[in-house]
Amino acid sequence: MRLKPNLIGQPKKWLLGSLIGLNIAFIQNPANAFVPYVFEPSKKDLINASITFGQTAVRLMQYGQSKEATRVAELAIRLNPNNETLWSILAETQVRNKNFIKAKESLTKAKNINPNNAMHWFAEGAIALQQKDSINAIISIEKGLTIKPNNANAHFQLGNAHIMQFNLDSALRSFKKAANIKPKFWEAINNKGLVLFELGKQQQAIKAWRNVLTIEKNAEPMLALAAALNQTQKNKEESLDLAKKALAKNPNFVSSKHQADQLWGQKLQKATKELFKDPNLISDIERALANSG
Repeated sequence: MRLKPNLIGQPKKWLLGSLIGLNIAFIQNPANAFVPYVFEPSKKDLINASITFGQTAVRLMQYGQSKEATRVAELAIRLNPNNETLWSILAETQVRNKNFIKAKESLTKAKNINPNNAMHWFAEGAIALQQKDSINAIISIEKGLTIKPNNANAHFQLGNAHIMQFNLDSALRSFKKAANIKPKFWEAINNKGLVLFELGKQQQAIKAWRNVLTIEKNAEPMLALAAALNQTQKNKEESLDLAKKALAKNPNFVSSKHQADQLWGQKLQKATKELFKDPNLISDIERALANSG
């Protein structure tokens, strides 16, 4: 019997010939060769993508994901570095991450693109305020107000900067402007009360805080009003009731440090200490101390 030849380990001439033929076919027909396709986005595509990333960064901030927002905003900037809004969004994400130096650099980029956008100057002023740099805050905010003079929030922030400078008359003017532009701006009315109390205009301060409480039942005007009423030795029951409600709403106001952080002056802090000596508030103060941050 004739055995079939063993092809295992033998040169497969038939296969080699087929491969050679296949190579020749590729050489003869280069049009059939595989050429990888690389997508090259247009400028319009890049701009649209950058805007989408910018919107995503804003949403991430709303969800408290500020670090992720910064990374997405940085990507948006790489795609579209000449967009002032994207630089502004990046600055906001950096502020949320307490990276104030980088935030100021981003706002500088935005201002270089459009120095006539008041919001960039206001944002720069807000960063300065967070850094307790009231001098530069005033410079930036006032520059923005030359462009957009009817911005209530900017006048409010300017008033806060003037309080930090102990320039109470200027602060009062700023808070009044803010409240005139936006009559339900309770924070501005509240801070107007803070200034009036420090200026010795106690009854006007009381009126301001009563006005605030018709708009917003907030712990700060409650406690401030309670301290002012206690000092007048009138409305004792109302004073205690307001103090109890205020400490329950926001126990942090039991602390003089927190009061100072909210720009309370020495006179109001002293009046609050006197109020806290009332024995009817012992349990409320103890509870607030236990619950405060």
